[in-house]
Amino acid sequence: MFTGIIEEIGLVKSIRGSGRSSRITVSASKVLSDVRIGDSINTNGVCLTVTEFTGNSFAVDVMPETMQRTAFRELKAGSRVNLERALRLADRLGGHIVSGHIDGTGTISRIRKDENAVWLTIDADKTILRYVVEKGSIAVDGISLTVAGVNDRSLEVSVIPHTQDETTILSKKTGDTVNLECDIIGKYVEKLSGNKEGKLDLNFLAENGFL
Repeated sequence: MFTGIIEEIGLVKSIRGSGRSSRITVSASKVLSDVRIGDSINTNGVCLTVTEFTGNSFAVDVMPETMQRTAFRELKAGSRVNLERALRLADRLGGHIVSGHIDGTGTISRIRKDENAVWLTIDADKTILRYVVEKGSIAVDGISLTVAGVNDRSLEVSVIPHTQDETTILSKKTGDTVNLECDIIGKYVEKLSGNKEGKLDLNFLAENGFL
């Protein structure tokens, strides 16, 4: 598990693979200070397992499912990526609960400046937006952000200067693809309620004994 508070920006050294899978090597420093084989490192929002490391880089194996469901297919040598080590139980939860299991991707459709903030509009599929609520949390390329607005086509986030400086978010431009992970709580609520239609109204509550 992660918090969505990025620790550092890494640099993709190499991507090797054949077919739909790949082996990615990333240059880093801070996240390697206590790394061990088998540790999880959140890379642009994707939970990956360290299979090899040196003093200044780590390597991960990326399976076809991950390549298909994320923006990793657009990575290349020289790409900058957001990095975060797994959460320790003694740590403060500064962001929100992030699993590193991507729900899908979105496309940045608008970027605008608002004094010290930068607003991003991200278009996404309805299967993702159904779990997004205004003032709730969402992980964008692994960054824990507050949803400032949402409709049936897109969501909006506003990024403070610290996040602008410490992540790759401002390197994105209109048309770029980003990894999205919705707040896991909404998905559990839907599963436990048995409400697969994504509708929560008085009729549904009455039929299930809540009224």
